[in-house]
Amino acid sequence: MDLIEIIVLAVLQGLTEFLPISSSAHLILPSRLFGWEDQGLAFDVAVHVGTLAAVMIYFRQDIYRLITGWVTTGFTRHPNDDGRLAWYVALATIPAGLAGLLLGDWIEEHLRSTAVIAATTIMFGILLGVSDKIRHGQVNLVSMTLMMALVIGFAQMVALIPGTSRSGITITAALFLGLQRVEAARFSFLLSIPLILAAGGLKSLELVQATTAVDWNALILGIAISAISAWVCIYYFLAFINRIGMMPFVIYRLLLGGMLVLFFI
Repeated sequence: MDLIEIIVLAVLQGLTEFLPISSSAHLILPSRLFGWEDQGLAFDVAVHVGTLAAVMIYFRQDIYRLITGWVTTGFTRHPNDDGRLAWYVALATIPAGLAGLLLGDWIEEHLRSTAVIAATTIMFGILLGVSDKIRHGQVNLVSMTLMMALVIGFAQMVALIPGTSRSGITITAALFLGLQRVEAARFSFLLSIPLILAAGGLKSLELVQATTAVDWNALILGIAISAISAWVCIYYFLAFINRIGMMPFVIYRLLLGGMLVLFFI
């Protein structure tokens, strides 16, 4: 991989991991536009490490409170707000985790096509817009129920279909359930941590078992760039989401999906 490829792919991964615009739709474009080959398993691990570092650094205080609340009150009859939210994140992760283990290879083989990515980019983009228009915006993370968390968790499972966008579908579900925009995004980002950690762990295991040579300079640069771009993305998304709403992302997804249909199908 040359320097331009590393920068472009790492920035794309960092931004699209958390913006509701589909990472699959963006990562397929460079290969189609420039003829770039697959970045390989090692680089895939690197950008996962970068995005994981970004979200954990940004939410470090939340993570500390969740772990402390879970350890101290999570196993009592009346857990505190942090202990309860920790359970919600853990339980809501299970559907996508199980589906990924059971169906991941099948989805990768049968659904990772330009047509599927274009269709899901458009369809779930429209759904995101509808959820934002009819949202109630009364629920925060303290008043969220276990059932709400599980519904968002099952929505996250749908994101295994390429083009859906993990953050997009979980924010959509949260808005339909009445969560405030910022709270919907915060829960979506917290929910991403166990999945990114699991996906990165599995890919790391595959990398250890592989015998291919590793370009450590490319990996270190990929980690750094994806981490910085992901942190910036999280910071500004949460800062401006109440002001701008979801429509800019909906319009962008419709344009992106339309471009995929017109030029690559």
